[in-house]
Parts: sequence; structure tokens; C-alpha cells
Amino acid sequence: MKVDYIIVGLGLAGLAFVEELITANKSFIVFEDASQTSSLVAGGVYNPVILKRFSPVWNAKEQLAIALPFYEKLEKKFYQTFDQKFIIKKAFKSIEDQNNWFSAFDKPTVAPFLDPELDNQAYRGVVGNHLFGNVKEGGRIDTLKLVETYRKYLQENNWIRFEKFNHKDIHFENTSVKYHSLEAAKIIFCEGFGLKKNPYFNHLPLEEVKGEIITILAPELEIDFLLKSTLFVLPLGNNHYKVGATFNHKDKTSIPSKEGKEELIEKLKKVITVPYSIVEQSAGIRPAVKDRRPMVGIHAKHSQLSVLNGLGTRGVMIAPTVAKNLFHHLEYGEKLDQEIDIKRFVKK
Repeated sequence: MKVDYIIVGLGLAGLAFVEELITANKSFIVFEDASQTSSLVAGGVYNPVILKRFSPVWNAKEQLAIALPFYEKLEKKFYQTFDQKFIIKKAFKSIEDQNNWFSAFDKPTVAPFLDPELDNQAYRGVVGNHLFGNVKEGGRIDTLKLVETYRKYLQENNWIRFEKFNHKDIHFENTSVKYHSLEAAKIIFCEGFGLKKNPYFNHLPLEEVKGEIITILAPELEIDFLLKSTLFVLPLGNNHYKVGATFNHKDKTSIPSKEGKEELIEKLKKVITVPYSIVEQSAGIRPAVKDRRPMVGIHAKHSQLSVLNGLGTRGVMIAPTVAKNLFHHLEYGEKLDQEIDIKRFVKK
């Protein structure tokens, strides 16, 4: 069986690339073994401002211009709602925090997303002694619902195989590759931190960062915005909230831990004062890169192989943009953004 592409991994990166293939009427097969869960347990928040430093997210304006229509298109395609838009409220911890907020208005890439009027309203159960700052154009993509819907769609069309992809079974032809009964022009690896076991790209400096979140039931909270403080509190509806997240560079498992839960509980004490119960805890490994840019590009020796990885914590914003860039690079010779190109890791 001949196809144009083999895609390995169907998280946000693989999904976004597959959409490019479908739009261009390219044939493909996806391999997904459910070994990577970062897209499924992610908060899915898109936020154009790094609130810890009041600095801009890399190419936020450009990314949102591609990402938001992308998810809107998928909503229409599946008659589902994936995108929940809301205000993000930053709880100031001090007067210095407020001053830094106003200093950010001098940054032209940040100012359009910030509301100059501070929110002095008191919200029941929310700790906010120093007011709140509103971030505009934020929201959340329900990544679990999206990925599960998309996998089912691919399965119905016989475009996905739920099995482990064995790199050692790749055989190279002049301009194509063979993998078992398949022949493809190209293979795109969207494996998340599974890339560490990929013999063709495991030299790339991908870091594994474990993140844990809890879902709580807090009937007395009743907020309809994302609260950003020591951690985030994300409304899910029906008095349920997603709370996170931890950043663990040592634990390489995707198993929820007692330590992760205790860390979130301790931090949550500084954010809300109403009673709550924990209804769920989940964990995943984020594929992260030290320079906070994705890893995208073609293998130096085997031009049939490409990588689309390292989206980090802002995958919902970045995925549609970098997937489009890679596809247009491979098909139409469009230049790959130098900031994401894996060639930046080549020693000069």
C-alpha cells in the first residue's frame, strides 16, 4: 500500500499536521500507541502573555491568527465545541506585581492583550488582596475531547493504526521509505517525549518535564474566568475546576504521584479559601526544549524523515502554526522558520 505520509503519534502536533494533509488531499496512515499522554492531560489553555514575567509569548499574535480559525474549523467539522473563551485574571501578590503589570504596557507585543483597568472586585473564596489584572484573548481548548474525537474520525476512515511503531523496521529506498506493507514518501515523527527512543532524532536536546494536575469540585467558588496565581484554577463547568500544574524534571513517569498532589494542595491554600474535594488527578510528560522553541525539520541524512515535536506547555497555540510551516516546507519549498528549525542544534 502506497501513501504520501506516515505520521507517528497523534497528539496536538500530529493532529495539526494531519489536517494539513487532508486539506491538501494527501494520503496517509497514522500510528498511535497511546504511550504519550501530554496532549490528553494538558490544561489546553492559550494565553498570549507569560504572566510570571509579564512578557510576550513567542509570536503570540501570529499564532493566534492561525490557531483560532483552525479550532473553529474543527468545531464545524465535527459539530462539537472545543474552544472555551474566557478572561484570564492575574491575581497580584503585591504592589510590585501591579507596577510590573503597568510597566508591561510599554511592550508593544504585550500591551494589546492587557486591560489597563484593574479589577478591584472581590470574588468569594478567591485570595486577591492586591486586585486582579485581566488578560484578553485567552481561552482553553478541550484537548482530551478534541484528540479523542479526531482519533475516532481517523479510525472510521481507516487512517489510523493503534499499534507501536518500530523504528528499526524502516527501510530506505531512493526517494521513499518502506515500513512493513506500507510505502511512503515521508515519515513525520510527532512522538512527544517518545522521541528519546527514536534512533533518528534522539540526539536532539529534548527535555522531559512531568506535569500533574488535579480536578476539584468546589460548589462555593463559582468563577467563570481562569484564575492565575501561584497556580491556575480553570473552570470546567458544574462547579468543577482543573488546578495545576507541577513541573518535575526528575520523575520521568506518567503516573500521578502523592508528592504532586500534596504540592498542588499546598499551593491551592494560597489561592482559594472555600472547601473543595479532589475528584481526579492526572499526569503527563511534556516534551520541552531549553530555548522554548519547537523542534521541527528534516533529518540531515534521510530526507524522507522529519520531526514535529517539543511544543511544550503552549501546544494548543503553537501546533497549527508549526504544522503548517513544516507541511509547506516539505511540499512547496517554503522556508522553515529558523527559530524552530532543528538545524539550530548543529554545532558550527
